[in-house]
Amino acid sequence: MQIQVAAVLFESIVDGPGVRTAVFVQGCPHNCPGCHNPSTHSFTGGMPMSIAQILCGMQRDKLVSGLTLTGGEPFCQAMACAGLAQAAKKAGYNVLSYSGYTYEELLSRAEQDPGVAALLNASDWLIDGPYREAERSLELRFRGSGNQRVIDLAQTRQTGGLVTLSWDNKETADS
Repeated sequence: MQIQVAAVLFESIVDGPGVRTAVFVQGCPHNCPGCHNPSTHSFTGGMPMSIAQILCGMQRDKLVSGLTLTGGEPFCQAMACAGLAQAAKKAGYNVLSYSGYTYEELLSRAEQDPGVAALLNASDWLIDGPYREAERSLELRFRGSGNQRVIDLAQTRQTGGLVTLSWDNKETADS
């Protein structure tokens, strides 16, 4: 299975907790004003990469503890991204997915798109919501605007209620 990617950073410390592999998928319908990745918006750019290529690159570095799916919009390539997330989980990595859609919008989409449901199920955390330039903050960890939430998907699935996290202080996903 192939994912159309804009870039892959095999060692990132700014795209989630710990050292991560960050996959910037190509294509995004949101076009948020002020987006820091406008080159990922076009659905015709980027390059195809296989799940195996990405996973192999991740496994070369023993410091990498997780996978981040960002963009662009990972949920526009949900089935392929779910395949990568599932392979990463099987290999012992945690998974953080970003989306310009809210969690509630993704749940609605998941009713019609099994890829969206699979990607949500394979992700440990979700940072949701569009970037809003008016709510921009450099004090927020791993997100750009105050409307974006860090959702603990594992706890949300377990409890049946939305569980959000604050990664803005010293708290990390490892705690």
